[in-house]
Amino acid sequence: MKVLVVEDEIELQKTIIEFLNQEKILVETASTYKEGLDKIISFDYDCILLDMMLPDGNGMDLLKELRRSNKNTSVIILSAKDSVEDKVEGLLVGADDYLAKPFHFAELYARIKVAMRKNAQHGENSINYKNIELFPEDRRVLINGIEIKLNRKEYDLLYYFLLRPEKVFQKTILAESVWGDHIEMVDNLDFIYSQIKNLRKKLKDSGSEADLQAVYGVGYKLI
Repeated sequence: MKVLVVEDEIELQKTIIEFLNQEKILVETASTYKEGLDKIISFDYDCILLDMMLPDGNGMDLLKELRRSNKNTSVIILSAKDSVEDKVEGLLVGADDYLAKPFHFAELYARIKVAMRKNAQHGENSINYKNIELFPEDRRVLINGIEIKLNRKEYDLLYYFLLRPEKVFQKTILAESVWGDHIEMVDNLDFIYSQIKNLRKKLKDSGSEADLQAVYGVGYKLI
C-alpha cells in the first residue's frame, strides 16, 4: 500500500510517516499545493491524506483536480477546521473521509483501511484474481486457499499488480510505487528484475493461474 501525505506541518508529516511505516505502509510526501498536484498527476496512490491549508493553495482545489482526472484514489482530509460545513464540502467534492486535527493515529490507520476497502477493493475484505486471494489488512496471500510466504517487496509488487490486472507497468513506475521517493537515489533498476523473478517462481510453485509477463522494452503486467 502506498500513501501520499500532503501536509505542510513538517513535524506532523514526519510523525505520520513514522507511524505508517511501522504499519508497513509506504509513504510519500508533499508540502505544497504544487508538489502535491505534480505527484497526483504523475503517480498512482492507494490513499491520499490531504491537508486543506497549504502555503501556495487550497487542498480542496487539489481534491477537485484529482477527481477531474478520474482517479479512484481514496482521499482522507486532515484539517484543523472542524465545522459541519467544512466536512460536508469536503465530502461533496469527493473526499472519502474527514478527520479533524488533532487526531489519534490508531483512528487515522483505521480510517485509511476503511477508505481503502471501500474504493480500491469495492467493499471487499480481500482482492481476488484467478485463484489468488490477497488480504491487505494482515498482508496474507492465498493460492487455492493455501497461504504462500512472500517477503515485503514481493507482497507489495503483487498487491500493486492485483489492483490493476492486465495493465502494463514500466519499471520506473513499479520502482516508484513500491520503493517510493528513495528510488531517486538508485543508479539502475536491475533489482526490479530480481524481485519479479522471485515472485513469479513463488506463484508458479504454488499453482497460480496468474503470471507476471515481461513486455519487451516496456515493463511487466499480470496476466
